[in-house]
Amino acid sequence: MIIRVRQVAAACALGAALTACTAAPEAPRAARPASSSAPAAPSRPPTLAPGPAGLTPVFKNGPRTHGKTVALTFDADMTADQGPRAAAGERFDNPRLIAALRTLKVPATVFMTGRWAEEYPTQARSIGRDPLFEVANHSYSHYAFTGDCYALPTVSQDRMRADVEHAYAAFRKAGVPDARPYFRFPGGCYDREALKALTPAGVTAVQWDVVSGDAFATDADAVARQVLDGVRPGSVVVMHCTRSAAPTTERAVRTIVPELRARGYRFVKVSELIGTTSGRR
Repeated sequence: MIIRVRQVAAACALGAALTACTAAPEAPRAARPASSSAPAAPSRPPTLAPGPAGLTPVFKNGPRTHGKTVALTFDADMTADQGPRAAAGERFDNPRLIAALRTLKVPATVFMTGRWAEEYPTQARSIGRDPLFEVANHSYSHYAFTGDCYALPTVSQDRMRADVEHAYAAFRKAGVPDARPYFRFPGGCYDREALKALTPAGVTAVQWDVVSGDAFATDADAVARQVLDGVRPGSVVVMHCTRSAAPTTERAVRTIVPELRARGYRFVKVSELIGTTSGRR
């Protein structure tokens, strides 16, 4: 490093009129120890170690003893065959909810389907590039990974991993720069075979311990009460970012957030909760 600094200084002495020497004042910085000048390497999102028999690990909530933290999560659902409904005017997005979270300065994790990112690429990109949020995987098609799951169509076991990878490809195409290695099963339905099928994908499956009840709800106050009654330190709350299927969520959030803050809770993303959980890698 010292030899390099001397070379730069000599070059500038020989050709002070050259424009290249305008960088000469920066040379002393290069001689400093790397620890004081090198930018920190990007941190890898925390994930859980594989479960028994190497199966995909499942995360439901964070530690109950690491402070009053809570993660609000929002499923941006859109099933692969709902394109005609979107074309006819049905809204599967909820920009006012995202705007409310920004106004309230609430970090959140958005579990997005690939089909949703295709339908709303500008919104997907905006959410994915906002440091307040993190984007995680909710499958491409929003087809169930087990049978008998809320009447959802099903994806075959041999296509499960491909469905997840298809979603990540859709995020990249929309301009989401860094989708998290977290996956939420459509409907929350999974079994051992589904966990086995996703093991090669290297994701952590994220469930929840608080059901908001916002899906198809018409009473925002009831949704808020259900969340407020259920939250404990380390909780993961499942809500929705889908205007047509969860029209009261924004109003509920505007009640939930100030009340939980008044109770001493701090809002975090799922990645922070996973990072404080023993067994992380």
